[in-house]
Amino acid sequence: MSKNHIEECVRTSLEGYFKDLRGTEPAGIYEMMVRVVEKPLLEVVMQQADQNQSRAAQWLGLNRNTLRKKLLDHNLLK
Repeated sequence: MSKNHIEECVRTSLEGYFKDLRGTEPAGIYEMMVRVVEKPLLEVVMQQADQNQSRAAQWLGLNRNTLRKKLLDHNLLK
């Protein structure tokens, strides 16, 4: 799956979101998108890293403490 494919999925989803709003003014789109993309990103990366936070943090380009905070925020720590 290429970067362009992921971008197209996000674009299509956002267009559907706006269509579903039927003219209602959206609010907090940025935060909503970060939350809905971040959780599955963290889930998949942690799975691929065999739950190794140091490895996952390195792959994500994050500090391990930042990753740990994000995992806690999304209730993903086991």
